[in-house]
Amino acid sequence: MIGSRYLVASVAMVLLATGLPSHAQPFPARSITIIVPFPPGGSSDTAMRLIGRKVSESAGQPVLIDNRPGAGGVVGAVAVKSAPPDGYTLYMGHVGTHAVAVSLYPKLEYDPIRDFRPITTVMSFPSVLVVAAASPAKNVAELLAMGKSKPGGLSYTSQGHGTAGHILGEMLKTETGAPLIHIPMKGAAPAVAEVVAARGDLLFSSYISAGAFVKDGRLRMLAIASKSRSPSLPEVPTLLELGIAGVEFDQWFGILAPAGTPDAVVNRLNQEFIKAVRSPEVTQMLTTQAAEAITSTPAEFARLIVADTARLAKVVRQIGAKAD
Repeated sequence: MIGSRYLVASVAMVLLATGLPSHAQPFPARSITIIVPFPPGGSSDTAMRLIGRKVSESAGQPVLIDNRPGAGGVVGAVAVKSAPPDGYTLYMGHVGTHAVAVSLYPKLEYDPIRDFRPITTVMSFPSVLVVAAASPAKNVAELLAMGKSKPGGLSYTSQGHGTAGHILGEMLKTETGAPLIHIPMKGAAPAVAEVVAARGDLLFSSYISAGAFVKDGRLRMLAIASKSRSPSLPEVPTLLELGIAGVEFDQWFGILAPAGTPDAVVNRLNQEFIKAVRSPEVTQMLTTQAAEAITSTPAEFARLIVADTARLAKVVRQIGAKAD
């Protein structure tokens, strides 16, 4: 009995001496950082800041947004891959980083499936084809005709190599034969700015990024790259309606943690992010930006990544896109 008391006292003294708690604190016990692989002001950054604020309100801990742009999301993904698997460093991955990049980069610095634990999807949105208001092209047919008559063809900006804007631009080139020159930017905001300033002829962008410039008359929407019209943008025709098939690419975004993150932490994060995404404030914000709130279980998100990796690999091979 004396020995047992001595052992308990000794353990307590060691814990006090090392500064370790005698029992584990419930997760989360401190701030959570979400690495967003794009600059501030882009579509994903705007939405994630609101979602992060709702998670912070519910979980009772600060949620910080850390913008790490570069290489179509690779820079941010590598940072999260190397982070401790404790749930305090998360990644806002998307279809580009977790379904397309593996086909674009011959030596990708991370494995989209092996190096991460999916938490939940959070949103999805289509891309709209936009031009500057000063562009002589008032519709897609005029845009394509202009491209074939303009020396050197048309330039299209994108959010970076491997992003939806890049893939869709190459799809449009393949399907129509229009001469298009890719101008990769570091994120959605600068890609849109180039077209607003007429330094780029066209862009496939989310409405979240382009909408303000459409509303103030500096950009014109010509079409939407989706299977059907958006309920939020009913006046914008699909490219399929205009006779251009195969140029479709809805973008999804989701939250991921480093591989090895414990099940209990993954499940708690899943609950918190689903609650945030389904909140009226987030749902309304996404709807007004022609986006859709989507959530999933970790297993459902994992299956989506596997399925889209296989599906989009065929698309990348077909159009010959590369991360140069």
